[in-house]
Amino acid sequence: MVVALNILLVIVSIALILVVLLQSGKSAGLSGAIAGGAEQIMGKAKARGIDAVLNRVTVILAVCFLVLTIVVAYFSRT
Repeated sequence: MVVALNILLVIVSIALILVVLLQSGKSAGLSGAIAGGAEQIMGKAKARGIDAVLNRVTVILAVCFLVLTIVVAYFSRT
């Protein structure tokens, strides 16, 4: 059972890393200030939807990671 939990923990860890890397940065810096008008013209609603989904998936994976870590630590103690 501990081996299965460890494998699941590794899978969740890799998924969490990938989802965090897929997210766009919150502060785009100077390039965001210059290109900000173009984004409003072209439409950024789709990207905001994707970012919202990625944020939600990040929270879910982080909670799963935390719970799995505690469970693995508890069962590894014995």
